[in-house]
Amino acid sequence: MKESPAGLYIVTGSSRGLGAALAAQLLQHGHSVLGLARHTTDTLPAGPRCIQWALDLADPVAAAARLSDWLATLDSTHFTSANLLNNAGVLSRMGPIDDSSSDDLSNALRVGLEAPMLLTASFLRATRAWAVPRRVLNVSSGLGRRAMAGSASYCAAKAGLDHFSRCTALDEAQRPNGARIVSLAPGVIDTDMQASLRNSDPNGFPERDSFLRLKADGRLVSAHDTAACVLAFLHRPDFGEKTVADVRND
Repeated sequence: MKESPAGLYIVTGSSRGLGAALAAQLLQHGHSVLGLARHTTDTLPAGPRCIQWALDLADPVAAAARLSDWLATLDSTHFTSANLLNNAGVLSRMGPIDDSSSDDLSNALRVGLEAPMLLTASFLRATRAWAVPRRVLNVSSGLGRRAMAGSASYCAAKAGLDHFSRCTALDEAQRPNGARIVSLAPGVIDTDMQASLRNSDPNGFPERDSFLRLKADGRLVSAHDTAACVLAFLHRPDFGEKTVADVRND
């Protein structure tokens, strides 16, 4: 990473998978990281540059308020940049939506779409006067751009994330030192979410076999390698020129 080691990075879903890998690599390069997840993790190195909050993004109003209050306590001159990485997401039960409970569907949309929107609003508001580059990276998915049976809530959350990013990028382009925003599909990653897809009931999830083949053919990328690609994309000079992107093609 080319950026000098003094950036502030807020990473959601930081306790496992891609989020944990993103946080770990940022810390290795000397950045300051605030990790937000339902649980803290011992896999991230302890120290003054690493803060972990155990909170549930299914309550996004409270999470956004806490972030806003915390950012207000910081001295922006201590950082070379401010960055929000909305990575957290959850799957509802795979299958038609009428086979899922309302609570399950609501949880998926709150964590996958409402929380990123509210956290982004708090981040932009709190850092508006910061005289440093500001970036928001929303971790999207190819399924936000391609419909798949049995996954309506996940696809809808990711599609919403893409279009929310487009709209917010237009707003920020009108402002002095506006934040740069990208909704980035990170590719297929070897995470617990992929395991859940492979273990789903094929009666409600007709594309299960394609996910089994991805694993069998060795086509899944490790969270570590994906994190390195995502962070390289985040630190590109042209970050934000294309708002909806794919780490594999852009």
